[in-house]
Amino acid sequence: MSDASSIHPVDEKLPAGRLATLGIQHVLVMYGGAVAVPLIVGRALQLSPQDVAFLISADLFVCGLVTIIQSLGFGRHVGIRLPVMMGVTFASVGPMVSMATMTPGTEGARMIFGAIIGAGFIALLIAPIMGRLLRFFPPVVTGTIILIIGVSLMRVGINWTFGNPFGPTAPKLIDPAHAEWLAQMKTLAESGGPAVPSGFAIAPTVSNPVYAEPSHIALSALVLISILAIARFGRGLISNIAVLSGVVIGCIAASILGMMHFDRVADAGWFAVVTPLRFGMPIFDPVLIATMTLVMIVVMIESTGMFLALGEITGKPVSQQNLTAGLRVDGIGTMIGGLFNTFPYTSFSQNVGLVGVTGVKSRHVCVAGGIIMIILGLIPKMGALVEAVPTFVLGGAGLVMFGMVAATGVRILTTVDFKTSRNNLFVVAVSVGFGLIPLLAPNYLMWLPHAIHPIIESGIVLASIVAVLLNAFFNGVRFEQSDAIEAARMADSH
Repeated sequence: MSDASSIHPVDEKLPAGRLATLGIQHVLVMYGGAVAVPLIVGRALQLSPQDVAFLISADLFVCGLVTIIQSLGFGRHVGIRLPVMMGVTFASVGPMVSMATMTPGTEGARMIFGAIIGAGFIALLIAPIMGRLLRFFPPVVTGTIILIIGVSLMRVGINWTFGNPFGPTAPKLIDPAHAEWLAQMKTLAESGGPAVPSGFAIAPTVSNPVYAEPSHIALSALVLISILAIARFGRGLISNIAVLSGVVIGCIAASILGMMHFDRVADAGWFAVVTPLRFGMPIFDPVLIATMTLVMIVVMIESTGMFLALGEITGKPVSQQNLTAGLRVDGIGTMIGGLFNTFPYTSFSQNVGLVGVTGVKSRHVCVAGGIIMIILGLIPKMGALVEAVPTFVLGGAGLVMFGMVAATGVRILTTVDFKTSRNNLFVVAVSVGFGLIPLLAPNYLMWLPHAIHPIIESGIVLASIVAVLLNAFFNGVRFEQSDAIEAARMADSH
């Protein structure tokens, strides 16, 4: 038997040209999801367009770096050594947007990055004991959590289409005549007239012409229809990049209509080093770290199922040592992300599905993809180009991306036994109810201690806590590896 035939397909080194082609394919499949999170969080923090573009470049750079660490491996204890592409997890978006809303600007960014670094360090420490924690997260829990993640994010996609409820795109604006009257009353008060009551403010009553513009809705609809058509009639790679293709079509249409501008792209450079701690030293808040740690536990549960499923797809079983080595990279990658001004990282299941579709099992393909992502991250024009995409163009794609996350949760829940274990219905029903509280009644926490707001302000975190507790109450704590593998297979869109 030749040496070539004795090499496992996972460890096979393909010719450079084929590696590059397949690596680009993996990058295209994950690109839309990879750049969505820095866009969402950067705009929630109200950062400048230049800073948002930097977040995108930093994200692409760290995506590539962590992918190489995970797929190539370092020593015996770091890296799963399977074909895995790493990207920012959507599970972290809800809590980070809550933090950004509470404290916008660079200070909020420092708090988020501090929480990410702290949570990544804790994830690194608990990686060896994740096998014991898996019993608290069977499919009924993970499916419910992913469902709430998708439902929570749907608000972002809807606001992308119509406009944010606050700021210049709010549905209602203050009547200029009313604002002028208030200014006159304040001037009168300063000259001895009746004082304006403290905290008095004029409510917005005038419809905002910028909110829900028909042209914006039409472009969002064009993107959505394009994505659905490409997904329906496309084949192979074209079908796999339906979301990215739909956004490109929307950008072309917006450019033709003069609604997308490239001034900042022209001003951006062709090369720049991604520098760590751009916004200053991180702020380490214990409550925020605890919040992000819960997110990391959920992420590592997903990664566990993904690694086990990938082991079956590639024919290379994942041992406990391999699993721990892979989960360590979730923690290491998240710490690197926080240092380089970006976010928590996990394996992208779209790329796991691509391994099954193409039949190419070599981990070196993903290493090539990681190198391509690093190169893209070092080109500021790429980040500026993504930042230039109008939010209403992203709206149609957001409905698909975030809706697919919710649908993935539903698919995982289809593996749950609801017939003989009817108590599982209570787990899902009550957890979803709690997860919707911050969405439907965002002011419910106004009289609760401010210190716990970061935890209870996120529907994702609330749903996670309730689902874990109710599952333990009704079902006890047990875990079957086959459940994790099946759930991961059902999650190939997340």
